[in-house]
Amino acid sequence: MKIAMISEHASPLAAKGGLGGADGGGQNVFVAELATELGRQGHGVTVYTRRDAPALPDRVRLAPGVTVEHVPAGPAAHVAKDDLLPWMDDFGRYLERRWAADPPDVAHAHFWMSGLAAVQAAEPRPGRRVPVVQTYHALGTVKRRHQGDKDTSPASRIRLERAIGRGADAVIATCSDETAELAAMGVPLDRVSVVPCGVDLDLFTLAGHTADGRSAHRLVVLSRLVERKGVDTAVQALAHLPNTELAVAGGPPRAGLDGDPEVRRLRRVARDAGVAGRVEFLGRLGRDEVAPVLRSASLVVTLPWYEPFGMVPLEAMACGVPVVASGVGGHLDTVVHGVTGVHVPPRDPLAAAGAIGGLLGDPAGRAAMGFAGADRARTRYAWSRVAAETVGVYQRASALCEVAA
Repeated sequence: MKIAMISEHASPLAAKGGLGGADGGGQNVFVAELATELGRQGHGVTVYTRRDAPALPDRVRLAPGVTVEHVPAGPAAHVAKDDLLPWMDDFGRYLERRWAADPPDVAHAHFWMSGLAAVQAAEPRPGRRVPVVQTYHALGTVKRRHQGDKDTSPASRIRLERAIGRGADAVIATCSDETAELAAMGVPLDRVSVVPCGVDLDLFTLAGHTADGRSAHRLVVLSRLVERKGVDTAVQALAHLPNTELAVAGGPPRAGLDGDPEVRRLRRVARDAGVAGRVEFLGRLGRDEVAPVLRSASLVVTLPWYEPFGMVPLEAMACGVPVVASGVGGHLDTVVHGVTGVHVPPRDPLAAAGAIGGLLGDPAGRAAMGFAGADRARTRYAWSRVAAETVGVYQRASALCEVAA
C-alpha cells in the first residue's frame, strides 16, 4: 500500500535524537517504529510532519520505503503543540495539493490536529476518496478530566476530536480503556479497532541486566517531565523505601537540568521528602541509551495520572524488568497485575511505596515477573505483529470507501 502518515508535531526523526521534552515522547517513537516496520513489510510510507526549523530539507529518508516530508505550516520554528491549531488549515491545504495528482491508498493521522488536516485533505473529489484512519494518542476529554484548569489544549479540542472521530473511516485505539471514551464521544464503535503500540525487540532485550550487582535497590523512572506524569509520586514514595535510590530520566539534556522548571519543582519535592541525596536526574537520553538504563533497575516505576498507552512499561518488560505502574489507561492492558508487575492507584505515594517495597523484598518474585514480562513483550507487542494488524485496519477502511463510492 501507499501510506500517508500525518504527525503534525511529533517528527519520527526526533526519535533517534533523544526524547523527554514537554512535546517529545512516545508518539515520535510510535510513528517512527510503525512507519519503519511498514516499510520493512513492503509498503511505501510518507510521514508528513511540520517544518519547525528553516534548515530542514524538504524530504528525508527515514528507513527503506519510508520518507519524512516537512510541511510548511506556520513559522519554521518550534511551536508548542497546543499552539499549532491555527496552522492546521495550511497543513491540510498542503496535503490536498500533494495528493491531488497522486493520492495515497490510505491516510493515517496521529493526534487530533493531524486528523483535522487529514480529513480536510481527504474530502471527496471527483474520481477519488482517500480513506482516513485516526489514532488520537491522547483524548481531550481525559486530559480535561485529570488536569482541569492546567489543561492548555485549545478550547475547541473536544468538539473537534468528536467531529474527527465521526468523520474518519476508522479509528485505532491503542488500549481497551480508550474504546469506552470514544463511545462516550459518539464515535461509532464499529469503526474502532484496538491495536497497541509495539516495542523494538532488537533494542530492548534481556541481555546485560545489571541491577543485581548494586548494593542499593535502584528504581528508574523514564518519562517526559510534566506534572501529570506523576514523577513526584515516585519521589515521595522513596521516603518510605530505605536503601533505595531513584534515577529519573527525561526532560532537557543533562546540561540544562538546572534551568528546567519541572526539575526544580521535583528537586523541591525531594528535599521536602528528605530524599534529595537519593534522587538522580539523568536528563534526556538518546534512544540507544534507554535500554541500559532500564536494565540497571531493580524495578521500573511509571505513575502518571492517566496514560493513553505508555511505552515505557513495554520497554522495561522486554528488558526483563518488573514494572510498578499506575492502574490507568494502557497500563491496564500491558502490565498484567501480579504477573509482569503491579498496578497501584495514581497520585498515592504510600500505595506506591507499599507495592515497591513488597517487590524489592522478593527477589525470586521479581525474577519471575521479569521473565513473564519479556515473554509477553515478545509474543504480543512485536512491531511486526502491530504493523500487520494496522494494515488490516487500513484495508478495511479502504474497502468501506469503495463500498461508499
